Amino acid sequence: MMGMKTYWKNIFLILLMILSLSGCTENPVDEDGLLITGREECYVSNFDLLGTDRLSVRIGNAEIDNDECTIDVVVAYGTDLRNLYPQFTLVTDAKLDPKITGITDFSDLDNPKRYTVISGNRQVRKTYTVYVSVQPLK
Repeated sequence: MMGMKTYWKNIFLILLMILSLSGCTENPVDEDGLLITGREECYVSNFDLLGTDRLSVRIGNAEIDNDECTIDVVVAYGTDLRNLYPQFTLVTDAKLDPKITGITDFSDLDNPKRYTVISGNRQVRKTYTVYVSVQPLK
């Protein structure tokens, strides 16, 4: 009887391996381990800047122009522009380059930051320019 259990267990494991390996070939992954899909959409749907306390420092909503690939954001007066954490919301399956890995320095207002959004199929690229301005003191 033990021989028969072992036989069926081995058959089950072999079938499980075959199914798991065959399921991986439909959608490949990129160099970051992210799934490459057929989606061509490539845009930013929301943008925020967070301070070191991880709270938003922006005043009002960021103005995102997906045709011109610009993002205009106003931050509160007194914000430390050298220590901000940009937060992008992208269309499904898109990715951002460079990756956001932590605090970013936005203090050089004459040289805005640029980020490239890459579509899910990795064929479409749009480079967005982020313009930061400080709310005037009233």
